[in-house]
Amino acid sequence: MSHAFDLTCYVITDTAMCGGVEGVVRTVEAAVDNGASFIQVRDPDASRDQFAELSRAVVTAVDGRVTVVLNDWVDLVAETGAHGAHIGQNDMDPREARRILGPDAILGLSAQTMEQVRAINDLPLGTVDYLGLGPIFDQTTKPNAVASSGPDHIRALAQASEVPCVAIGGIKPGRLQTVRATGVTGFSVVSAVCAAEDPGAATRQLIEEWNQ
Repeated sequence: MSHAFDLTCYVITDTAMCGGVEGVVRTVEAAVDNGASFIQVRDPDASRDQFAELSRAVVTAVDGRVTVVLNDWVDLVAETGAHGAHIGQNDMDPREARRILGPDAILGLSAQTMEQVRAINDLPLGTVDYLGLGPIFDQTTKPNAVASSGPDHIRALAQASEVPCVAIGGIKPGRLQTVRATGVTGFSVVSAVCAAEDPGAATRQLIEEWNQ
C-alpha cells in the first residue's frame, strides 16, 4: 500500500512561470512552508536529464515533509527519490505504470469523463491511488487542455470515483468553496501559486479559503 498522502493543497510546478529551476525550488519551499500538502513536478519541455535534475532539487527541498510526484516520468521516480508519479489518459497504461513503480509508490491519473472514471474503477485494486479531475474552470496553463466541464460535472465524477480526487483548472481565490462543494478531497493549482508574487502568501490564502 502506498504511503499516506494529503491532497488538500496540491501544487503543480511550472518552470517557466517560476523563473527556472531555482525559482521552482523557492516556490515549492514557500508553498510547503505555508501549508501545501502535495507537490507535482511538471515540466513538459524538459529533457530527461533536466527533469531528473529538477525533480531531485524539489525532493531535496521538500525533505520528506509532503508527498512529491513526477508528471509523466514514471521511470525517474526511484532514482530521484520522489514518492510516485502522475500520468494523463494518453501517457501510459496505468497497469504498466504501476508495474514500473512497484506497489508502494503513489500513482495519480487524470480523468475528464465518466467513462474514464468507470474504467479506472475497473482496474485492479491498488493500481491508481487518486484522480485529478478537470478542468473545473477555464484555465490558461495547458493550451491544449479540454474545455472546462464545470463544478456539477466534477461533482458527478468525484462521487463515482472509488479513489480520492483532486480538482484542477482555473482554481484561484474566490472559487475554493465552489470547488470544495463538489466533494473532492482537495484542490490543485499551478498559476495561482507559481505566478504569484508571494507564493507562500498565495498558498496560505487558498488554504484559508478552503477551510472556511
